[in-house]
Amino acid sequence: MALKKSSKHFTQTAAFKQIMKRCSSLGKNENGYPQDVPKGHFVVYVGENRSRYIIPISWLTHPEFQSLLQRAEEEFGFNHYMGLTIPCDEEDFCSLISMLR
Repeated sequence: MALKKSSKHFTQTAAFKQIMKRCSSLGKNENGYPQDVPKGHFVVYVGENRSRYIIPISWLTHPEFQSLLQRAEEEFGFNHYMGLTIPCDEEDFCSLISMLR
């Protein structure tokens, strides 16, 4: 049982590190990323219409947001060029980000 918990923690930690590495260069023009993404932020796409949100990297540490990231990894993986797609209703996502602000 402890091995499973440790393995799950390792997977979440590895995913978090992968996201941080990918997001650390966002907003840099020479990498081809949109100029409207400020340093320290990244893009997520949410909802049926894939609405675009610019999110602070600091939100990656919140358990509620980590839960969304885990769902995103399970459904889509983390191999995204311009932003993560989060499988969440847009209204629910807006409620979450208003809570995190």
